[in-house]
Amino acid sequence: MKTAKILLLMVIISSCISNVYSQNNKPLRLGVAGLSHGHLWEVISRLDRGDFEVVGIAEKDKSLWANKAILDKVSEKNFYQDLESMLDNTKPEAVIVYESINDHLRVVEACAPRGIHVMVEKPLAATYEQAKRIAELARQYNIMVLTNYETTWYAANHKAYELIKKNNTIGNLSKIEVYDGHEGPVEIGCSPEFLAWLTDPVLNGGGAVIDFGCYGANLCTWLMDGQKPMSVYASLKQLKPQIYPKVDDDATIVLEYPNTTAVIMASWNWPMGRKDMHIYGQKGYIYQDNANDMRIYSGEKKQDLVAEKLTAPYNDSFYYLKAAVRGEIKVEPTDLSSLENNLIVAEILSAAIESNKTGKAVKLAQ
Repeated sequence: MKTAKILLLMVIISSCISNVYSQNNKPLRLGVAGLSHGHLWEVISRLDRGDFEVVGIAEKDKSLWANKAILDKVSEKNFYQDLESMLDNTKPEAVIVYESINDHLRVVEACAPRGIHVMVEKPLAATYEQAKRIAELARQYNIMVLTNYETTWYAANHKAYELIKKNNTIGNLSKIEVYDGHEGPVEIGCSPEFLAWLTDPVLNGGGAVIDFGCYGANLCTWLMDGQKPMSVYASLKQLKPQIYPKVDDDATIVLEYPNTTAVIMASWNWPMGRKDMHIYGQKGYIYQDNANDMRIYSGEKKQDLVAEKLTAPYNDSFYYLKAAVRGEIKVEPTDLSSLENNLIVAEILSAAIESNKTGKAVKLAQ
């Protein structure tokens, strides 16, 4: 009798495991909020991969529906002008947001009560007040709100983190310099619908300070183990007011920690696109030159290094989203995509804008 009960229990457990495995193998049901963001290609380029399916798209501007790359993959019957209708009719497990940064809160307000997880394109919000409200909703309704940065999936950044945190290759950090940006969104040919909100001080929250300052704030918060800076000082400039009359196009942000200074250089005025970082410690430095290439100086030895490729789901935003939603991984508070990290990012960016207005450093509550 006891043997029969054990066998029955084993069958039940095996069946449960099989059901979970089967569910996790199914494509993630993904909703898309907005079609105006230039990063929309990230969805389009992955649609045939099989790890997710777009079950609904919400975009109020019907002129943006005529996107051949999307229409070739998603039936127009799954397009909606109203976000709530899309959510209720298609029931996605998660929504990815490709609207203005100012609209992130509106999307979370719709998704959170329905128990739908959200991944936004960087940064989390246009203001710190919006970010705090997003966090409040996420916690109230027990959903994840993740923030996607291109640099999160750079192997060189994770190798730098490993060398610093696990190997103590360069000793205690003394200075971090983060360089992000390009020639300018107009100059590189961003679409009119993207530019319409990207260069608006309300819809985007600012110019280069928001668009590219967020990368440095995100990486510095990660490297500093989720610690807030004691103070934020910033200088925002309009070097091309004839092109960007409403927002800054160049931002220098200085973060002061107890024993480390971080300088974030975010600009729409670089002569080339760049997302690189220089990290200095007591006994060396790490230069992260791009997604894969690094230069390291430690113990009087210089070394050029190509970082090992990241493995799934930590090498791709959509693999990561699916694994998090399905419970295959846990998003830690210190992770680059986490709500906790990106709340600090929003606080830093809002402080940078305030500092530029007053000409003084802004102290952050600890």
